[in-house]
Amino acid sequence: MKAMILAAGKGTRMRPLTLHTPKALLPVGGKPLILHHIEALRRSGVRDIVINCAHLGQQIIDALGDGQRHGVRLHYSQEPDEPLETGGGILQALPLLDDAPFLIVNGDVLTDFDFARLRLPPGKLAHLLLVENPDHHREGDFYLSPSAAVRSQAMPGARRLTYSGIALLSPQLFAGCHPGVFPLAPLLIAAMQSDRVSGELHPGRWIDVGTPERLQRAERELAGGVA
Repeated sequence: MKAMILAAGKGTRMRPLTLHTPKALLPVGGKPLILHHIEALRRSGVRDIVINCAHLGQQIIDALGDGQRHGVRLHYSQEPDEPLETGGGILQALPLLDDAPFLIVNGDVLTDFDFARLRLPPGKLAHLLLVENPDHHREGDFYLSPSAAVRSQAMPGARRLTYSGIALLSPQLFAGCHPGVFPLAPLLIAAMQSDRVSGELHPGRWIDVGTPERLQRAERELAGGVA
């Protein structure tokens, strides 16, 4: 299986830290944020990783190179300085991801989830990792039912949770899409309407490292060993 780390965002909420450094290279726990993902993916058995980059993206390429010293093979999907958003960025990178389901992970989250656990059930176009709603996103994103179905609308017995930015996707999710700027969420919602999205809850560590304050929290948790 291949994986894609989404690292093309400008990191506007992280300014001024991201004025001269891409968010993916900001240090947390003594190493760049993106390196936590690369090492976790390698431990899970993933060796081919695609990274999309735009804002200050050459810094990411220069810092990580071909990935050999980290035990992986890195491939880069370079976008315009104005990123293609999540959906457009993944669509552009599909030729590097082949025809099998692939893992995606947002470059600005920190988690202890074991990527090797993810599976795409038969007939599904996506399997989402969901987390409890954090303080900054109390309304959540999607509903998870006891049968592992994911919907954008309420279901009996379902809980509204937050999408973690980690998922397994089938390339078929992007059938009919055209190159350009577009988000991933509408594609997921359309697939949910035909019962083709499943999910699971991750109860462990997950931090959206999207602001300087949450970056500091991630640093404190890693330093203290807090799960």
